[in-house]
Amino acid sequence: MEQVLQLYLHYIRVEKGLTPHSIDSYQRDIRKFFRFLQGQQISDLKEVTPTTLLDYLLHVTEEGIKPRSQARFLISLRGFFKFLVAEDILMRNPCATVEIPRHGRKLPDYLTQDEVEKLLAQPSSSPSPSATQIRDAAMLELLYATGVRVTELCSLRLADIDFEVGYIVVFGKGRKERIVPIGQAAQERTARYLESARAKLLKDHQSDYLFVTTRGGALTRQAFWKNIRHYARCAGIERPICPHKIRHSFATHLLEHGADLRAVQSLLGHTEIVTTQIYTHINRSRIRDVYNRCHPRA
Repeated sequence: MEQVLQLYLHYIRVEKGLTPHSIDSYQRDIRKFFRFLQGQQISDLKEVTPTTLLDYLLHVTEEGIKPRSQARFLISLRGFFKFLVAEDILMRNPCATVEIPRHGRKLPDYLTQDEVEKLLAQPSSSPSPSATQIRDAAMLELLYATGVRVTELCSLRLADIDFEVGYIVVFGKGRKERIVPIGQAAQERTARYLESARAKLLKDHQSDYLFVTTRGGALTRQAFWKNIRHYARCAGIERPICPHKIRHSFATHLLEHGADLRAVQSLLGHTEIVTTQIYTHINRSRIRDVYNRCHPRA
């Protein structure tokens, strides 16, 4: 089973161009299923049937795994078994007839504009910010200015930003390229970082990445996540925060100010408009709240 798993991981890495983060997620899901098979004394994937999959879903339910995660497990396994059938390793896909667990779609959480302002001000709040703080200020500003995923932000290279026209080139899921404009504030903070901080961080190292560490490599998404939590605490934001919440804030604030849904879809890099439409539910909730507070007979 390990051999065919490695074949599949190679396929989604090379042929499908998935990000390391996505590949790790698929690998974890499939390995979890393999451990279940071992407990069931199943050593050959040809022995896996739809009943096996249903038993697995029951097993993870008993573990307390929520329907949303169960659905992700099954989607990972569907792709894996579909690959095995396409490669003539298996004759059929046992997942094909197993229904994906239903789950309510959770509305994305986001920051208010006031919270965003406080967060973005934190790295540059000291009289003499360090090179690291100047870098973090540029990253936060660029994250909110563009709504990119944290992996996309950390993967940016020097050649991906154009100050003259005012945009960045982003390579999203499946290495799909999109161009995202950046505002004046993000350009100014990024320019300051390049002029006064990047060389100090690199010292004698060389790097093509835009946002770097003292070792010359790109800042990891885990490290940036940790930095965001630190600045959020400093800003007095007590609720949990992560880079994706800033992406949600970007989309929500654009729509609140009248942006076209199709334009937001393009900026976020969503393949399907339905993925972007979830943000309209937030605005409907906000409209209801405004109505209830402001209408004299509500």
